[in-house]
Amino acid sequence: MVVDLPAFCDIHVHFREPGQTWKETIRTGSLAAARGGYTLVCAMPNLDPVPDSLETLAVEQAAIDRDAIITVLPYCSITKGRKGRELVDFKALKGHCVAFSDDGSGVQDQAMMRAAMEAAAREGVILAAHCEDNTLLKGGYIHDGRYCTAHGHKGICSESEWGQIKRDLALCEETGCRYHVCHISTRESVELIREAKARGVRVTCETAPHYLVLCEDDLQEDGRFKMNPPLRSADDQEALIQGLLDGTIDAIATDHAPHSAEEKSRGLQGSAMGIVGLETAFPVLYTKLVKTGRVPLERIVEALSEAPRRIFGLPEVPEGDRVAIDLDTPFIICSAQFASMGHATPFDGWQVYGQVLKTTKNGKTVYQKND
Repeated sequence: MVVDLPAFCDIHVHFREPGQTWKETIRTGSLAAARGGYTLVCAMPNLDPVPDSLETLAVEQAAIDRDAIITVLPYCSITKGRKGRELVDFKALKGHCVAFSDDGSGVQDQAMMRAAMEAAAREGVILAAHCEDNTLLKGGYIHDGRYCTAHGHKGICSESEWGQIKRDLALCEETGCRYHVCHISTRESVELIREAKARGVRVTCETAPHYLVLCEDDLQEDGRFKMNPPLRSADDQEALIQGLLDGTIDAIATDHAPHSAEEKSRGLQGSAMGIVGLETAFPVLYTKLVKTGRVPLERIVEALSEAPRRIFGLPEVPEGDRVAIDLDTPFIICSAQFASMGHATPFDGWQVYGQVLKTTKNGKTVYQKND
């Protein structure tokens, strides 16, 4: 059965241009997005130069205008250079970016985050936070759990994520800022956000496909299983699924983070953090969550399509933005065939269902599977 669905929207991708075009470009990233059924993505600001002013943002925007085959909306950073020391000019930048994030870096100083939220509230913009307390990392690079202990690795504790979320939720409640939490991975994060929403805090959040379908028990001694935050425990995975079902988790975003093959070839300890995800998101979610009866198809589609747009106040999916998907024919994920320049994925070799056959944007075909 081939289904016709509203095209997807990913509010958390890394396209690496400008600054690291050996990992990805606007063109290859947007091609990968189209292959995955996406017609709108939001590109994170860990770039060189960092888009922290109209001048530096213009460099990225020029590449988008020149090379993107779908809609690519840039983030700007919260602090200049993403260094956590001086706020950007939110007033000057609003309207030129989708939201503000220091993604890849948690804002470590509480006073700085309060000032950012106060400014964001005044200007009516959204802060999207990578929540990570650097003082708790202690050289860790995978989840501080069973696999870590059994194999002699250094662990990242869950509190490094949820502790900063707890701090930020209190600040958000004080300031009235619109606050979005990126890529949550722990059960405590889910519960804190659930409780905050019940109190009326203006918070939304996302998780990624890999946290919903994998946990530390699936780890292998391979860089394609290394990302930040790391794969957590089976209990964390279950809490994320429940959070998706009850609406605590608003959206699913891939955190598509391409690196070179060499950077991902150094095992769990030495490899760069990050995996690609745009070309595998729907089939992995459909196979592992929908076909198994855990999550209705409608909820997955909503979390991939309508909810991300709603979070950032973007227009509803245009009538001409559609994706045709074959739900019945199995296929093998082969990273060597990706449009992305990044090939590191824990799903390589998986047999899955839900292959994208065609993606249209404004009625124009931007991807067509070749039989």
